[in-house]
Amino acid sequence: MRLPPARLRNLSVALLEKRGVPADSARLQANLLLEAELRGLPSHGLQRLPLLLSRLDKGLANPTTRGNGTWRRASFLSVDGERGLGPVVMMDAMRVTRRILKETGLAIAAIRNANHMGMLAYYAEAAARDGLIGIVMSTSEALVHPFGGTQALIGTNPVAIGIPAAGHPFVLDLATSIVSMGKINNHAMRGLAIPPGWAVDRDGRATTDPHAAQAGAIAPFGDAKGYGLGLAIELLVAALAGSNLAPDVNGTLDDIHPANKGDLLILIDPSAGAGSIPALAAYLDRLRLSRPLDPTQPVAIPGDGARRAAAAKTGIELPQPLFDHLTALEAA
Repeated sequence: MRLPPARLRNLSVALLEKRGVPADSARLQANLLLEAELRGLPSHGLQRLPLLLSRLDKGLANPTTRGNGTWRRASFLSVDGERGLGPVVMMDAMRVTRRILKETGLAIAAIRNANHMGMLAYYAEAAARDGLIGIVMSTSEALVHPFGGTQALIGTNPVAIGIPAAGHPFVLDLATSIVSMGKINNHAMRGLAIPPGWAVDRDGRATTDPHAAQAGAIAPFGDAKGYGLGLAIELLVAALAGSNLAPDVNGTLDDIHPANKGDLLILIDPSAGAGSIPALAAYLDRLRLSRPLDPTQPVAIPGDGARRAAAAKTGIELPQPLFDHLTALEAA
């Protein structure tokens, strides 16, 4: 079923506020989930809301905190998320670190003990639209097998990079696994098979059954390349945030444990460098105008958001069981 974004936003905000989340924090969390839906990423959209509501109900998510940061160096902020909502903790860390950029040119916030951050592009784009370079990384439970292995030992460990470019910033957001577990969960919820090559089952055998994949392991993207990049992010975030490594991480996919993964925010003021933002914008436009393989499909730049514009007009497609569950929570 297709529903207007405003209806789903209002429903999400109401459910969050009902659990003690302040209005501004509820809007931020709801906007992030809706933005994922609008960009065609339901794996990071409203399917995550019931779990978040359950975590709030059980005290595993703190509805009011924005986290507590300590400056350990002139440009390094160590943040205890205090079980806060991921978007609230991250955006507050961004607000705090931005204050020092004119002096330092660069700031890092390493975050532990915060709930799921959702779609990392949201933060990278927010930085880029304010004229900053934003790099965001996150870790997760052990969901990915190493290259040449079959056991889930590494997180999906996404990274997003936002670079300002005169009106249409470059925004790259990717997991270092071939796919997120959220996408596999979305296939399971819709009763759809997953494509070959996405995952193996608990015995290490290739599978197209999303339920078997949930109990098994996801493949790294690009084989050894994704494995290496995912492992690098695993080590980097844990080293700086003091968070757990993947085999000991919980809390982004369950409503039983506190979230103990790590997150990293890097902000850079490009005016501290010698580059030219207009030159970057001109180069990106040159790519957009280059000869496409399919004349009906122009070359796009990560972050252009054509799918988002279409979804905003036609509405968000939501599985009926998920909508029924959310409206039942609203009425309860």
